[in-house]
Order: sequence, then structure tokens, then C-alpha cells
Amino acid sequence: MTNTRVNPTIQRPRRPRTAAAAAGVVFAATLVVAPAGAEAAEFPVFGLPFAAGQQTGSAGIHSDDGNNGVKNAIDFNPDDGIVRAPLAGTAHLQHCSAGDWVTIDHGDGWRTGYYHMENIKVTDGQQVEAGTELGHIGNALPCGGNSTGAHVHFTLWTLSGTAVSTTAADPIAAGNWDGVSYERLSGEVADALGVAVDGKVFGGWRFNEGPNQYGGTATRVSDGFQVTLPGWFRYDG
Repeated sequence: MTNTRVNPTIQRPRRPRTAAAAAGVVFAATLVVAPAGAEAAEFPVFGLPFAAGQQTGSAGIHSDDGNNGVKNAIDFNPDDGIVRAPLAGTAHLQHCSAGDWVTIDHGDGWRTGYYHMENIKVTDGQQVEAGTELGHIGNALPCGGNSTGAHVHFTLWTLSGTAVSTTAADPIAAGNWDGVSYERLSGEVADALGVAVDGKVFGGWRFNEGPNQYGGTATRVSDGFQVTLPGWFRYDG
């Protein structure tokens, strides 16, 4: 069974674009959420997943499947089309039958994800710095799903203290998501390991979710300037 979620079109006069997130095939297994209060370390100082000095469109804040669950995802389509690491860490390639997608482990359990990228530039286990090129925005569907308009589906996760598995050593809870369908990732795994981006700051912008999927606001911390999402804003680092 394949479910499709398509987010709103983001437009401005000189370059209309759209972005989407969706799902693939369910695999059997179960992750169990740990007791309340188990959290990762203090939130890191992240940049945004592209270079400063340019505009980006964002389709807004949404859950990984664009329908239900924790809103741990934001879609971005920066002007230069290049996705970059927002913080140093260890890159991992998550392998599926139709290709790879990228995650970065930043320490203290924090992980970020980058789905739909094309022309991936990093290798599995590579140490990256803030600003390292990861790949290009695209419409790749390595583990299933749907995409309308090139973008990066940027997600936030924590691997420490938030989930335990039904077995003593579950590779999913440990962060090995090879072969995990997008439907399972955006459902079961996101429920256990996904972290809401609501109230989090990336690159000097604070993101707050709205009542609906693909909405919310981005507020520049330095001066309180606010953009309603979906929308466009400038990232100056």
C-alpha cells in the first residue's frame, strides 16, 4: 500500500516551486517509546541545511508523512539547490532498493535527515563540518514516497534516550535504517525517534508549527521578523 502526501505549492514571481513528502511500503516490527522525561542533551547550535546569503522557499512544518504524528520535518528549496551540513557530525548513507539517502549524527544522540537529495556527495561514515556539501535538492525516492518539485526533506531525530526496541539490540533504534521503507520511517520510527522542530532554532531562525500540516512560522531571532509558512525567507547565517 502506498500513501501519497503532497504539500502546498510555494510561489514567488520569478521562481515558483513545490515540495512534498509521502510514504512507501510497511515492514513489520515495533519500536517502544521510552518513559517520559528521557531526552537527548541540550539542543545544538544548528545552521540551516544550505549556504548563507540566499533565499529559500519552505513548504512549512509537518510530520514526516505529512499527515499524522510528531512534526519533525521542514522542506527547503534554496536558490542554489545545494544541500549542506548544518553542523559537524558523521554522515551515514541509508541504503534502499532505489538508492541512498543521508543522515548525520551530531553527537549526544542528535540526528538530522536529508531525503529526496540527488547527486549525493558524501560517503558512509564520512566526518563532515558545518557547510560540507551533501548533495543537491531533488525528487529522489530511494525508499518510496512521492515528491513534486525539487527540495530537501529535512528531519530532526534523537537516537539516545527516546526509544528502546522490543529486542535487546535493534538496529533501527540504533540508527541503522538500511532498507526501511519510507512509510515505516515516517510512521513507526518517527513516532519513537522523531523530535518536533517546534520552537527550535536553525541558522538564527526559530520555527514554530501551526495547527495544520505544512504551516507555521519562521521568526528571525535577531529582530523578530516573521515569515508565515509556506513562504520564502533569506538566510544570512
